[in-house]
Formats: sequence, C-alpha cells, structure tokens
Amino acid sequence: MSTVTTTDGVEIFFKDWGPKDAQPIMFHHGWPLSSDDWDGQMLFFLSKGYRVIAHDRRGHGRSSQVWDGHDMDHYAADASAVVQHLDLRNAVHIGHSTGGGEVARYVARHGEPQGRVAKAVLVSAVPPLMVKTANNPGGLPIEVFDGFRKALADNRAQFFVDVPAGPFYGFNRPGATVHQGVIDNWWRQGMMGSAKAHYDGIKAFSETDQTEDLKAITVPTLVLHGEDDQIVPIDDSARLSAPLLKNGTLRTYPGLGHGLLTLNADILNADILAFIES
Repeated sequence: MSTVTTTDGVEIFFKDWGPKDAQPIMFHHGWPLSSDDWDGQMLFFLSKGYRVIAHDRRGHGRSSQVWDGHDMDHYAADASAVVQHLDLRNAVHIGHSTGGGEVARYVARHGEPQGRVAKAVLVSAVPPLMVKTANNPGGLPIEVFDGFRKALADNRAQFFVDVPAGPFYGFNRPGATVHQGVIDNWWRQGMMGSAKAHYDGIKAFSETDQTEDLKAITVPTLVLHGEDDQIVPIDDSARLSAPLLKNGTLRTYPGLGHGLLTLNADILNADILAFIES
C-alpha cells in the first residue's frame, strides 16, 4: 500500500493514479468514509488526463487507527503531508462534507502559504460552522450531534446502516429509488475505520468554526450544494460560506441531497470539470 508517515507517526494511506506530470486533483472524503467514496470521480478525471489523488483520513479506511488527533488541524496537516510527499503543485483540492472542512483548513493554512493550490471545490461541505452557538443562531442544536455520538457508541454497525439508508442519500424521501449497493458500500467504508476516530470526528465536523479559513482563501473556489441536503443544511453552510470567500462561486441543485457525488455524479463531474478548465 502507498502510505506516508506524518510527523506524529501516523501512517496515511493514499491512492495516486495518472501521469505524474499532469495537473493533480486531490480528493478529501467525508465522515466516516474513506478515499473509496471518490472512486467515481477519480476514474472520470483520470480519463480526462488528470493525475488524481485521494487519501484516507487518520482513523479512517486503511490509515492508522490512532486514538488522538481527530480534529481539523490534524486533518489538514495530514493532507499536507501527502501533498508534500508527492510534491503536488498547481493542485485542485476537492472536499465533500467533512472533507470540505478539511480542504478549507488545508488551503488556508498549508496549501496557499506553500504556493501549491490552483483552485478548490467544496461539495456539500460543513463550513463555516454546523452547531448552534450565540454567534451562529441558525446552526443545529448540540443535541443533534449528541444523538449521533450516542447512536455510534450504542450500535455503530446499525447506525452506519441507518444513515445511508435514510437522510444521507435522501432514500427516506417519498418516491426515492433506493440503491442497496450504495448503502452497503457506505457501511463497508465506515466499518473499516475506528470507532474512536468516528466518535471524535463528530465534534470536529460540527464544532469547528471555519469562518477565518474561508476568509483567508484567495484561489478560485467553487461551492456546490444540494438544496435538499438533510445532513448539512444548505442555509447553514454553503449559503453562508460562499460570501466569505474572496473568489467564490456558489452553485446549488434543487431537489438533490447530501450524497450527490455518488447519486448525481454525472452532474457534479461536469460542473467540476468546467470549473477546473475555466
């Protein structure tokens, strides 16, 4: 397996496909999944001549199941370790959900200061802040995330069936076409990872205020979000994030949910390709 070891001794697994002299696109996955969630996009952009890279976040997939460091600072630093190991330059960074938060912190604190980033794409992403606070009154109550933690601790295997079978892909909507293979693949990816990483990750994706990260990003950034997202509500995320970006563009999709990179890959891939090539 291809891995890089971080400064604090964590082995991060990554995939690296395509010509080494092609423009790199690096994908950052959501909670509690792995780089496998981007396989459709990696195959698509590989066919368009790009070099495609994706890694498993610490505690997820095939990376080390360490007990600590499950926060946005470490997530971004780990991504930077992969980038530096492969010496990626002029890269496009694309993140989904929690991976969107990882991209925002990586680009703001590592990628742009190092001059390695060309563009960024935030898909159904968690920034600027999910949880309700005095400064974020429209956020989700902390009790929602406490419920996630309890469900994970009580029966992670069942929780990891209920999420994709219901709100993640919108399969709970009337008339929805349910894809059992998609549910099974979500479960497979989730159960590969560490319960501790997933438990701590709930705090990371819900309580990390990334307002300043967004303000610091200057490269062209595309914000994509489904208007029927039941996991990361669009009014609490994309519609707040886009105005904070110095060079941001917001595109929304009526009727589409959180898992659009899987269920609506044809639409998503075309929009991302057009943005990269613009």
